[in-house]
Amino acid sequence: MEEWLGARALITMTVTESDTAIAVGSGELAVLGTPRLIAMCEAATVEATSELMPVGKTSVGIMVAVEHLQASAVGRELVIEAKLESVKQRRLEFLVEARQAEVVVLAGTVHRVVVDIDKFMNRLEL
Repeated sequence: MEEWLGARALITMTVTESDTAIAVGSGELAVLGTPRLIAMCEAATVEATSELMPVGKTSVGIMVAVEHLQASAVGRELVIEAKLESVKQRRLEFLVEARQAEVVVLAGTVHRVVVDIDKFMNRLEL
């Protein structure tokens, strides 16, 4: 997986009413909710390695450490970037950043671990 270093993805989103802090239950304002923005960052990390991931494997999120630096109104377009910065055995560390035009809205890291899908799902108690 060391050869995956530098893998990146860019995704865009336009903030809708369903993305607001009010809608996701994280606040009382009609601005982009932090949980929704974190979800988009995680989606970018998945996309960054999707074509590299072996058949039968996936990655699962294990830690998120971000700062939400700027509010984004409904209708604003954001670009979310994830770049694979570190690989330690099965652990992947991504740098993530969300920008609204040239303004950094969010910055931080998302950590994921590569798992065997069948083994992972079989460990769950349903």
